Amino acid sequence: IRDADFASEAMNLTKAQILSQSSSAMLAQANALRQNILSLIR
Repeated sequence: IRDADFASEAMNLTKAQILSQSSSAMLAQANALRQNILSLIR
């Protein structure tokens, strides 16, 4: 049981890390797009 719990928690941690990294990447892309649009307007 303990090994299964450890595997499950490791999987949950990996899932949370992937979601966090994807969110950061999406925010970075949104900010870059905003900067590009602003530079086109100027």
